[in-house]
Amino acid sequence: MTHRPVHLRPSTVALVAAGGAVGTALREGATLAFPDRGDFPLTLLIVNVLGAFALGMLLEVLLRLGPDAGRRRAIRLSVGTGVLGGFTTYSAFAVGTVELLQAGLVGLALLNALGTVVLGAAATFAGIIAAGTLVRRRDAEATA
Repeated sequence: MTHRPVHLRPSTVALVAAGGAVGTALREGATLAFPDRGDFPLTLLIVNVLGAFALGMLLEVLLRLGPDAGRRRAIRLSVGTGVLGGFTTYSAFAVGTVELLQAGLVGLALLNALGTVVLGAAATFAGIIAAGTLVRRRDAEATA
């Protein structure tokens, strides 16, 4: 009997889809609660940076807890790929950047593109560092 690869299992697809629905709803809620003022898509930039930070934290914690299997895999798929994948949106970021370019707002388009990539990478790194610090602190308290 051959087993389906993890990414083809209905349970895996369901975890990612359910998480994606939650993440997308959270992003929509953020854009409705904090509408952009002016031409720059600031809310979307903040959402993407927060999502990158959260993903860095999540994946670092899961990595430190053990192999990517069982409950850890389910959390990674539902929260990491699903919720945070739905919450962040690099496709809307790309469309927003093109719209800024088409409107002749080259400076804002460059700020959006570079800001999203640079701040997203920095936020991911910060999330990894923060998670490592929290896990080390927890481990130190557990052995004290």
